[in-house]
Amino acid sequence: MKQAAARIDRFTDASDDALVRAFAGGEALAFDELYARHEQALYRFVRRLLGRDLASQADEVFQDTWLRMIQAAPRWAPQGARFRTWLFTMAHHRAIDMLRRSGREVSGSQDETDGEPFAPPGEPWLDWPAPSAAAPDELAFWQRAGQRLLGCLEELPLPQKAAFLLHHEDELSVAELAAALGIGFETAKSRLRYGLAKLRTCMGAYLPAAEMKGGGHERATA
Repeated sequence: MKQAAARIDRFTDASDDALVRAFAGGEALAFDELYARHEQALYRFVRRLLGRDLASQADEVFQDTWLRMIQAAPRWAPQGARFRTWLFTMAHHRAIDMLRRSGREVSGSQDETDGEPFAPPGEPWLDWPAPSAAAPDELAFWQRAGQRLLGCLEELPLPQKAAFLLHHEDELSVAELAAALGIGFETAKSRLRYGLAKLRTCMGAYLPAAEMKGGGHERATA
């Protein structure tokens, strides 16, 4: 029992890279630890990338991503990339395949090269109330805002949605984003910039908090 516990503790404290190498060497517990670390974030990424129309395919893409990871583990060579980024990139490719099979448009939008995106003046979300469990009205505001954000994500073109989700879920820099998506730096920067601008406009991020909670209340709901 003590030996088994020691093995579990060793994997709990190990880096993702070490876990991949251990799993490739036959340590099943290493995979269990990797799965536990990244399961929720990966599924959330896949679900949001596929959107409402293909929500029923999320499980298939999620499971196939892990299967591909298992098959590729013996050849794992990070070359500066994090395991999580590698995993999300595989999920992105698999999701794109699924979307294409369903007839969805997955190419970049033309307006990404048409100059700077529109952005109202002011600091986004500056006047929004801080989330606080001690203030039920403010907590309700943030719950509505979260629902609205999911609705706004549905409206983004797929390339911009993928850029935003990878940046948000995996905290990728623009350079890392470009490498993960296999696109140029300026294209990655443009997709992220346009995606963020559209989300801010859709969210009504520049409206005063009072208006969001009062007369403009419907704009904060999905």
